[in-house]
Amino acid sequence: MFRRIEDFTAQWDNERKGTLELLRTLTDESLSQEITPGGRTLGFLAWHLTATIPEMLGKAGLKPEGPGEHDPMPSSATAIAAEYERASSSVNPDIRDRWSDDSLAEEVEMYGQKWTRGLALEIFLRHEAHHRGQMTVLMRQAGLPLHGVYGPSREEWIAMGMEPMQ
Repeated sequence: MFRRIEDFTAQWDNERKGTLELLRTLTDESLSQEITPGGRTLGFLAWHLTATIPEMLGKAGLKPEGPGEHDPMPSSATAIAAEYERASSSVNPDIRDRWSDDSLAEEVEMYGQKWTRGLALEIFLRHEAHHRGQMTVLMRQAGLPLHGVYGPSREEWIAMGMEPMQ
């Protein structure tokens, strides 16, 4: 749970950059990659992360930019990445304008439960990491190169002239 705005904003800067790197690697063809027939697609997950920014943070009391919860997914990977960049870059200025460290202890109604705003921010980041992990599996299946979010990817190890980790 976050207790200081600056702790969240520093972490969000890192998380959103990692997600954006992955989104910029997607191709229009890769958006239909699914793990099982009829399952969620890579495009769905990319758009879900984008739409969750204003949806989830809006429930917590912020007003970041971004698509509506039910806006249709664009058919272009570039359009999804651009919309994610717009929405994700609006979060930190919005939270600094609207909340204080003290407001992170305030409770808000989130999905039928009472969460503190600090907890809502923590779960928001975990949600991002969870779906980003799902995306990397689908990206591998689609034959796309990966950007390492928390450390080098296989491709990055090789580019550094090192043996990739097993």
